[in-house]
Formats: sequence, C-alpha cells, structure tokens
Amino acid sequence: MADAAYDILALDLDGTLLRSDKRIAERDMHAVREAGRAGVRVVICTARPPRSVRPIIEALGLLDAPTPKGDPGVVTINYNGAAIWDVRRSRAVEHLPIESGLARGAVESARKALRDVMVSIEILDKWYTDKVDVTLHTETSRAFAPDFVGPLDAFLRVPATKVMFLAQPERLVAVRDALHDRYARKGLLDLKISDDHLFSIIAPGVDKSTALATLCARLGATQERVLAIGDAPNDAKMLEWAGRGVAVSNAWAEAKNAADEVLTLSNDQCAVAHVIEREILAHT
Repeated sequence: MADAAYDILALDLDGTLLRSDKRIAERDMHAVREAGRAGVRVVICTARPPRSVRPIIEALGLLDAPTPKGDPGVVTINYNGAAIWDVRRSRAVEHLPIESGLARGAVESARKALRDVMVSIEILDKWYTDKVDVTLHTETSRAFAPDFVGPLDAFLRVPATKVMFLAQPERLVAVRDALHDRYARKGLLDLKISDDHLFSIIAPGVDKSTALATLCARLGATQERVLAIGDAPNDAKMLEWAGRGVAVSNAWAEAKNAADEVLTLSNDQCAVAHVIEREILAHT
C-alpha cells in the first residue's frame, strides 16, 4: 500500500461533514474511517466544545486505533482554535483563552447594544450562562444543559475559552457591529461567525489555522501535507493555510474565496467522501 498523500485531514463539522439534518451520511462515515486506516490523522476542527464532538468521534470509529506512546492520539480543535483537546484523556493539550477583563467588557458592550442578547460562556468544556432561551438553540444546547446558570460576573473572574452571543439574525447585527468596532477592529479580540443567529469571540490571533499549525509542530507534520475541508467564515483561514483547502458547494463566500477548490457537491451530497476518495484513498 502506498503512503497517503496527506498526513492530516482537517474536517469542519456543521455544514461540511454533517448534513443539513446534522447526521453523517454512510458514505462520508466510511470514507473518514478509511482515511484513518490509511494512516491519515483525522482532526475535527469546529466551533463546538469537546463534549459535543466526542459522540461524533466515537461514531466515526476514530478511538478504535491504539495510540503509540508519546503520541497525543485522537485530538480535536475546538472553540475555533482556542483549544486543542485530547479526546481520550478529556483534557486540553493547548488552551488560549480570553483574558477575563476583556471578556467581561465585551459582554457589557453586547448587552448595551442588545439588552436581551443571550450570552454563553465556555470555560474548558463547561457551559456557563445567566439564562437559556429555548428559541435560540445550538447543536450543543440541544444535547447538553448548562453546567451553571447564574450571574455572569461570577463566571467572568477567570479567563474564558469562548464567549458566544445569540439572538434572532436581524437583531444580532447590532451586537456584532458593536463588538467589531470596539474590540475586533483594534485587534483585542477575534470574532468568529459560524451561523446567522450566533457569533463568538475568542482571544486575538486564535483560529483553526493557528491551532493546526501548533498541532503540526507537535507532530512533526508539514503544512503542505494538510488537507482541509470547510464551509463557513470561521473556516476561511484554515482553508487558506492548509496545503490544500476545499470548500463545499454550500459554503459561504468567505470560505469559497479562501479555498484552493470549490466543489460542485454540498454537505448533503457526500462532498467530504468525494474529496477523501479522490485525494487520499485513490492514492493508497
């Protein structure tokens, strides 16, 4: 069997590997498993927290292979790059949180722009909030309840991995603009958009691409041997950075512009399997 053309397959979840119904097609499932068997390290790169990704890792069979001594094993990139997570040991390999004062100021600015904006704070796979709006779900909130509900000041005394803001799309614009002008434009925080009813803030300079670069340095892998597939604005830098970046046909304009290739297939048409079969399995 020939060596695979890539060492790392970086996969976004929502809008990419996951179909519109949030399930994984059998063909995609099989292709990801075969890529792993071919020696390619599959790295899920997502805005989601680790607890929301582990069931997907298990379904893909990525925990089945033994881990050599000293190897970090199965890792995921979570929170848009703010954490590299060791799945087996349930701990962070790398963690780049927001300084607590900045997080607190951003929340105050958001609530000035929209008093009832929903605020979710993630600190190393724990969810803290002061309220839950059942009309504003994320895929994680559908499966997991908050770890703590109470005054946000109590949670913002320590660095936050990610802070997420949710509202109806037309009402969220004012919040996003306020935080962009006060923080993102000045390089104090990074804004990441993964859906039209939510966005998140993370520490400046943090991105899926920087997390991948850190992981490659740990593993001795090169940028050229990273294949990345994504769809959203928070995937754009990853697609641009990877040796080969591929955007699915349903991708946002930012992701398409950053990619080396834009597919004619969508996440509902096994786009991921198509890329794996062509770029990896055809060469092993």
